[in-house]
Amino acid sequence: MATLGVALSSTQRRVLVALKRLGEATTEELAAVLDISSSAVRQHLSALRSAGFITARQECGHVGRPADRYHATDLAEPLFATTTDGSLSLQLLEHIEEEDPELVSRVFERRRRRLVEETKDKLEGKPIDERVAVLTELLDEQGYLADSDTLDDTHYRINLHSCALWAVANRYQQACTTELDFIRDLMPDATVERVTHKTEGAHTCAYEITV
Repeated sequence: MATLGVALSSTQRRVLVALKRLGEATTEELAAVLDISSSAVRQHLSALRSAGFITARQECGHVGRPADRYHATDLAEPLFATTTDGSLSLQLLEHIEEEDPELVSRVFERRRRRLVEETKDKLEGKPIDERVAVLTELLDEQGYLADSDTLDDTHYRINLHSCALWAVANRYQQACTTELDFIRDLMPDATVERVTHKTEGAHTCAYEITV
């Protein structure tokens, strides 16, 4: 896949995916996860950093030289979207907003209802843990780099490591609101709360589901 004139190799993409899922990591941590040498990881990190897809901070407070901890930048978000029309969608929403600001909210609400209708049959009749698993898989297929955790018998968490609507979500808060409402509609017997939010600087959008 290419963006900003840069084509990612398969290994560079693996490195970036690992960073997205981990939130941030050192060279050695990535080497362990990917089962490749630290020197190879450094080469790929250098290329990704030059392209603007990652950045690093120094982790101080340890003996010896501070370790660089890498994380993905906003430029990496479109790499994981399943469609390439994010810019067009944003432009169309801006045109709609110019004509009728209230219509933007109705557009997002209509999209939420459609997604719920398309998804609810796949979850119907399943216990909560299976519904969480199916919904996570569906979100992952849509480009959210989703995974989930079972915290205990009554608590689950869905983690979205990438945002398939990043360009739109940065401009329109309604995109994030309807995303939360979408999950709540599919889990009517549970309490769903967003506990981390990418637009507020977190590495993930995480949703805790409590029965």
